[in-house]
Amino acid sequence: MALETDVLVVGGGATGAGTARDLALRGCDVALVDRDGLAHGTTARSHGLLHSGARYAGADETGAEECIAENRILTEIAGACVRETGGLFVQLAEDDPAYFDAKRRACEDVGIPADVVDGDDARAVVPGLSEDVERAMRVPDAVVSPSRLVAANVDAAAKQGAVVHSNAPVEGVQVDGNEVVGVAVGGGVDETIRPEVVVNATGAWAGELAAMAGATVEMRPTRGLMVSVDHAGLGTVLNRSREPGDGDIIVPHEREAVLGTTSVTVDDPDEFERADWERERVREECAAMYPSVGDAAQVREWWGVRPLYEPDEAERGGRGISRGFFLIDHAEEGVENFLSVVGGKLTTYRLMAEAAADEVSDRLGVDEPCRTAEAVLPGAEDPDRLDELVAELGGPGPSDSDVVGE
Repeated sequence: MALETDVLVVGGGATGAGTARDLALRGCDVALVDRDGLAHGTTARSHGLLHSGARYAGADETGAEECIAENRILTEIAGACVRETGGLFVQLAEDDPAYFDAKRRACEDVGIPADVVDGDDARAVVPGLSEDVERAMRVPDAVVSPSRLVAANVDAAAKQGAVVHSNAPVEGVQVDGNEVVGVAVGGGVDETIRPEVVVNATGAWAGELAAMAGATVEMRPTRGLMVSVDHAGLGTVLNRSREPGDGDIIVPHEREAVLGTTSVTVDDPDEFERADWERERVREECAAMYPSVGDAAQVREWWGVRPLYEPDEAERGGRGISRGFFLIDHAEEGVENFLSVVGGKLTTYRLMAEAAADEVSDRLGVDEPCRTAEAVLPGAEDPDRLDELVAELGGPGPSDSDVVGE
């Protein structure tokens, strides 16, 4: 027997979970499905940086403004999902000082707090920072636990009546005339879901789901390596102040430091090469900022696949420094009740969800505002409860497996 719902959200990462939460809070009947465990795709395989926006300042003003706004919102609503570490953008002797100066001015222009200190003061804040660091800029970067964040969003959605299914792959999409009339879902569901609107929040896999509906989403999935090393004591995010490149971010955990990342376009987000040169490059470049991570014992490594939108990447000419998001209406392709939300970054997941939920609400005639910027997430101030929620969803991903449950 077919299951009916107002909205079917496909994709159980941060954006999909956030969209389900937003719509459920507005009173919509929502179903959320994912082919694997929730938060086990791109979201769980990030470096876990909650951007201040400084990385994008100067190259993507809108993206920088979105990041600092969402950084502040998540710090307020997400509690123990977020750790306020602060961050440093460091200029090494070989780095262009004009780039650093432009970055500082751009941060000021968009309202990102940026305090410049000399190398000695930076080393006083971060003992062990390279002697090659000539100056640094303090910004409000932070660290986010993706598994806790998704679990809290899913719990919030469920509390409002949303139905959530993990290990529930979409096996087919039935289009009749100009709309989706059924979505065949396998796994434990093994039913056809008949939604009024479908939201495609599958990230790097958005093109595959769109194709099932006879629509097109051009993606450029890009792999990136993260290496977590045994290293306690680094309390601050470190960013290299230069044009984006390999090994320019170090994210602190309590007993580990996560070194990242690389950027290599792949054809298939499920099957791709893992290259030794990436391991070597990430170590070498991160050690230029913070030498002790160069020979620290490796605890684990993982590759994530960024859900980059091909037209935007092509316009920016390759490895850009933007992570804008896009809400695609497939009505022009003849599928009027099918939307895709792509691009973006973990930091802006809530904003992406709000944009998708606004459009869905318009379609359904729902006259309720977004409340996710003010409503505190379930368990936000209770790490143990958050970790129970993560366990109920199948456990943490590699990004924060050393944090959840500790």
